[in-house]
This record gives sequence, C-alpha cells and structure tokens, in this order.
Amino acid sequence: MKRKLLVSLIIFFSVISVSFSIEPDVFVQSTVNRASKLLSDGISKDEKIEKLKSIAKETVDIQGIGFYTLGAKRKSLTNDEKKKYSELFEIYFLKSFSSRLAEYTNPEIDVIAKEKLNDNYTIVNSVLKATNERPKINIDWRIYTKNPENPLIRDLIIEGLSLARTQKEEFASVLSSNNDNIDALFNVLKEFSNN
Repeated sequence: MKRKLLVSLIIFFSVISVSFSIEPDVFVQSTVNRASKLLSDGISKDEKIEKLKSIAKETVDIQGIGFYTLGAKRKSLTNDEKKKYSELFEIYFLKSFSSRLAEYTNPEIDVIAKEKLNDNYTIVNSVLKATNERPKINIDWRIYTKNPENPLIRDLIIEGLSLARTQKEEFASVLSSNNDNIDALFNVLKEFSNN
C-alpha cells in the first residue's frame, strides 16, 4: 500500500513538474480575454488602470521594448543610465498603455491566425471587432517566444503601423533635437509620467 502511494506521488510530481509551452495564439487570446473582461467590469477607471498595469507586467516584454525604442543610443549608455532609463520607461509605458486601453468598454478581439517567423518570434493576427463607434481594426502581435513557457508581447502592429517603431522614431526625434543628450529623454519620460 505504502509503495503504491509512493509510486503515485512520484508520478504526480513528475507530471506537474513538466514544463508546458504556451502557443502564441492561445497566449494572445487568453491575454485579450482577461483585459476585455476587466474592461467590462463595473469598476472605476483608476481601478481598471491599475489592473491593466498588472496584466501588462505579466505579458509584455517592457524592458525589451524599451531598449528597442532607444535604438543605437542604448550602446553608448552607462549601466546607471540603462537602469534609470529602464525604470522611467516602465512607468511611462504602463501609464501610456493602461490609460489608452481603459477608454475601451468590452473590446472584442478574435485571434485568426499565426505565423512562426523563427524560434524567437511569432506573429499572431487578430481583429478588433467593429462597433457602431468604430470600424473593424486589424491587430498583429509580435510575440517573443525564446522561452516557450513564458511568451511575451514585443510589439503591436495596428493596421500595419508598428507601435514600437513609432515610439522609437519619437525618442530618436527627442534625442536628435537635444544634441543626443539622454537627460532630455529622461525629462520627457518623467514629464509624461507625472501628468
């Protein structure tokens, strides 16, 4: 009897310790379903914003997006500047992302296809359903899958426009009009986050 119990326990723990990979399309649909449910809840906008920030921290590669949007400038930063930038960018990103999304009520997004680009990236195609107020919107998700057990969102491409690339161009513009001074970008990030 004891031996049977021991064997059962060994099998149980070996099964639950096996890591599972998450398919990028399932990951995206699950993430949008969570956000959609939250946005249709009868809670205040401030509560929605805080909960959306939590979802983003779990599902978005904020640091990866941050360094991408910094472009070539990241190579010339000191470790202290990189740390400061990462901290400021996270606050900036979470505020920007959550305040925009909190305006929607019950957005319905359907995942329709996926295309594996390589072991590190998969593009997931989805559609934000039309309503009386807005037309149908095509949204592609660039999913970072280097760790298949923990896929992360690296970019959203809305009707062909990459949000990460747009952000990169905005930051490049700030730097170029301020003699490539990283402190100018820090100030822009702080100003946005404090408003």
